[in-house]
Amino acid sequence: MLNEKLQKYIDSLIKPREGLLAEMEKHARLHAVPIMEPAGIETMLQLLRILQPETILEIGTAIGYSSLRMAMALPDTRIVTLERDHERYGAAKGYINAAGMQDRIILMEGDALEIAEEAGKHGPFDAVFIDAAKGQYRRFFEIYSLYLKPGGIVITDNVLFKGLIYEQEIESKRLRSLVKKIDEFNRWLAGHPEYDTVILPIGDGVAVSKKR
Repeated sequence: MLNEKLQKYIDSLIKPREGLLAEMEKHARLHAVPIMEPAGIETMLQLLRILQPETILEIGTAIGYSSLRMAMALPDTRIVTLERDHERYGAAKGYINAAGMQDRIILMEGDALEIAEEAGKHGPFDAVFIDAAKGQYRRFFEIYSLYLKPGGIVITDNVLFKGLIYEQEIESKRLRSLVKKIDEFNRWLAGHPEYDTVILPIGDGVAVSKKR
């Protein structure tokens, strides 16, 4: 995590979103829907602009914010995105349709741990973006990296978990358990023999893993 003053400075340089995206950000704030932090998503979009993927798989649609950001930044890219929460799935569908992106964003409802085979039919993918249940990150990675093209990348958000990942004392037992799982995932990922991984201390921590 960046120094607070530095983070505020970087955020001040990011152009404010307008129209539908601003509406979605307001919805996320009002309804406590997790979406990527501004610096984190801008970093991801820049990496994807460099990669120029034909296909992206997203695990964790929420209300469709990051799907739409990717689609808008990469006009030639097709995105497959998975969401298990019915209410958020409905909201995402509405926003994607409102943006006229339903032909480029394939929205699938279901638990990512259960619909891998169906989702994989849309692959293989140039990039996989993981932003769902943090306690399941390793399982998501193991399952969906099978559908990744050679040389593709996996981007995983929230790997520093509000800075809690390196805190010495956490009072909440539930939080301690979740932080332990994320830390174990980070260490497993850093030592993965098939991927080169770097963790960027941007937003809530973004891991970028390139398949060798």
